[in-house]
Amino acid sequence: MEILIVSPAASVPNGNSHTAKWWVSELSILGHKVRISAGADDGPADLLIALHAEKSHEALIRFHTNHEEASTVVALTGTDLYPELSSTSLASLEMADRIVVLQGKALARIPDEYRSKARIIHLSASPHPSPGEKEDPQDGFTVCVVGHLRTVKDPMRTARAARLLPPGSSLRVLHAGAILEEKFEEEVEHEEKGNPRYRWLGSLDQDDADRLIASSDLLALTSSQEGGGCVLNEAIAARTPIVASRNDATTSLLGDDYPGLFTFGETGELTTLLHRCESDPSFRSQLLEAAQSHLDACSATRERENWSALLHELFPKPPAGQ
Repeated sequence: MEILIVSPAASVPNGNSHTAKWWVSELSILGHKVRISAGADDGPADLLIALHAEKSHEALIRFHTNHEEASTVVALTGTDLYPELSSTSLASLEMADRIVVLQGKALARIPDEYRSKARIIHLSASPHPSPGEKEDPQDGFTVCVVGHLRTVKDPMRTARAARLLPPGSSLRVLHAGAILEEKFEEEVEHEEKGNPRYRWLGSLDQDDADRLIASSDLLALTSSQEGGGCVLNEAIAARTPIVASRNDATTSLLGDDYPGLFTFGETGELTTLLHRCESDPSFRSQLLEAAQSHLDACSATRERENWSALLHELFPKPPAGQ
């Protein structure tokens, strides 16, 4: 089968572009011919997977016009779902044969009339054949923050929380991500000058970001909302403990009772978690055990099974010539 994935171009690699490339790999393993386009693509295709309901809307319309017999899937991103679906996004859902969400609580954001078309496909993590090699303890306790700097990510929260730690703490924050909103240029500069625990690494490619996660003692995710929280899967696979703000993605993927959750924007709560993680190895083990119980849903095998099931719904018989 020929599959086209439309993923709107971004100025820097982001979660959506990573998802698109990952799906190319996974769908290719299933035996399909897959390509990515940043927009409209009039080449042959049996199926369009449109990543981002709003930004891919025009490409979806054009595909419908030029491929009348083909099927369409719309994959909802975090900016589609939160704070709410736009009229353009809803028009894309109307056109779609199926809708994909990356975590279960996203289903509640979809209007009733479209929910029967929705399927959950959790993103799986890049393979880690063995737990990551952690930093030398003499270098301190390393907390990584992996995400571009924009308001929805609340990107400086971990640095601010680190300022409140006791003087004896050896915790340091390594922050990977591009500055996507100008206001954070000054904040990063201010934090690096005034906070010896904080270091900004800039934008990293996917392999380097994965290595950072695997080598860190802890990952902190502080967003108000996430579409699928793929960085959580990478941390779980690398056996790096997680502390995270409580939102739909984190509670759906880690569980409502996950012990490493804090209230979004609450610096003091995060400081308490950071201090406990640094000082209590048994708590870090508890976080790993709690997260591991959710990893099966995010395995590559489960992801491929879910894609296979969705494709079988759309194509009970292989397309002509297959």
